[in-house]
Parts: sequence; C-alpha cells; structure tokens
Amino acid sequence: MKNEKNEKIERKKPARSPDWKERRSTENRGERPEELSEGLIEGRNALTEALKSGRTIDKLYVAEGSTDRSLARLAALAKEAGAVIVPTDRRKLDQMSPTGAHQGVIAAVAAHEYASVEDILERAAQRGEAPLIVICDELTDPHNLGAILRTAECAGAHGIVIPKRRGVGLTAVVAKSSAGALEYLPVARVANIPNTIRELQEKGVWVYGTAADADSVLYRTDLTGPAAIVIGNEGDGMSRLVRERCDVLVSIPMKGQISSLNASASAAVMLYEALRQREAKRG
Repeated sequence: MKNEKNEKIERKKPARSPDWKERRSTENRGERPEELSEGLIEGRNALTEALKSGRTIDKLYVAEGSTDRSLARLAALAKEAGAVIVPTDRRKLDQMSPTGAHQGVIAAVAAHEYASVEDILERAAQRGEAPLIVICDELTDPHNLGAILRTAECAGAHGIVIPKRRGVGLTAVVAKSSAGALEYLPVARVANIPNTIRELQEKGVWVYGTAADADSVLYRTDLTGPAAIVIGNEGDGMSRLVRERCDVLVSIPMKGQISSLNASASAAVMLYEALRQREAKRG
C-alpha cells in the first residue's frame, strides 16, 4: 500500500519542459521572458541594416571583453544614434537570443520613436493649455510604464519623460501595456533627469514630486499651472538629486493600513486630480 501511495503522489507531479531550469534562472534575475524575446534584433548584418534604416535602438547588448573591431564599430554607430551600450556576458546573450545566433550583439528596439521635451511643450502650446508632464524617475517595470502612459493619455497629459539609463525604455511590453496610448502620447528620453527638471523650471514649469513623507497634501496643492509630476522608482522612490530639484513634494492621503501605492496608481491619482482642478478652473 505504501508503494502504491508513493506512485500516486509521483504521478501527480506536473511535467516540466526541458528548459524549466533556464526559465526559472531568468525569472530569478528579475527579467521577464517576454522582455527577452520581443523587440530584439540579433546579429551584425541585421543590426547594420536597422541602423541604416534609422530604426530607433533603445539598448545595445554587446559581448563583454570582445576585441572584434567590426563589433566595436557597430557599437559606436549605435551609440551615435542614441542607443545605450550595455557590455554583457556571452552566457547572458545566449539566454537572451531566440535563435542562438547573436554573433556577440543583440539590440533592443524601441517600440516607438522618441520625442523631445521641446515637442512635449510645443504640444501643450498648440492646444492652448498649461503643460502637464509626467517624469518617470528610474522606473524599471515595463507594465508600470505602460499603465502610466495609458492613464496620462486619458487624463490629457502632454507627454512623458524617461531616463536613458537606469530605467525601462519603450519596449514591446510597454507598448502592449499602454493599450495603444504610445501611438498618441510623446515620450522623451533624456540623459539626465535632474538637468531636465531644471530646464523645465527655467521655462516656467513647476515640478511636483510624489513622496509619502511630504508636508503638502495632494488635494490642497494647486496643479492648474504648468506642471510636471515626478513618479519615483518602484522600490526606492525618487532619487536624492531628483527629490532636491522638485519645487514641491506632495503626499497622497492614505487611510488604510498600507502606506503606499504602486507607481502607476500614484500617477493616476495625481493626474486625475490635476485634470479635476483644471476642469474646475475652466468652469
């Protein structure tokens, strides 16, 4: 009877595909399988043609320690075109590669062309509205960025600003999560968020950072003028320099036992309060 029982238990164990260990390893590193397979260009010829055609390359993963001159030239061309170069261990390139024929280079292609901060401000001017911008400070979850894009477009924001480094770009997952909003809302990718904040301030835009410990409560904060709302990283919030550059730190009232909202939910609350105030002001 004991052996029969053990056999029944063994038969109930789910079957695992041969690559389950590799998938588990990928998940443990914080990388989602869909991010590794969607929106990638691999191989030197394919990358060369993509650069010739003007395709926007978000990040270029290059074999670490390579002394190949042709690979170095490709990396230089991609960097000149605005790509972030990421030296990467060949074993990781093998894991990222859908075909296994990456030739030491894999490019993550942006799902949409990037705009400039000036494009965003011009969009507000054309509408005759005070700018309403969302600045994402080192967001790493593509689903969060996609959700923020969707909410910002629905709330009438004029654009999103994201960093070139230490943050997710316009990946295929972001585009899918935005539910089409990426086609209508400009996204600017900048080298330095604190410098961009200063440039916006010089143009009359007030910058509001979201922080749980802020003294200014959202519903008593005037968001009717030119405004940029900063949403911090999912785990650590705003970086120190970004926090110091903000004109006003704003807290969202919390009545429950949990002390914070996730990034996309915070953005939604802030954006719709800005929309409510602006609609009320228009009468």
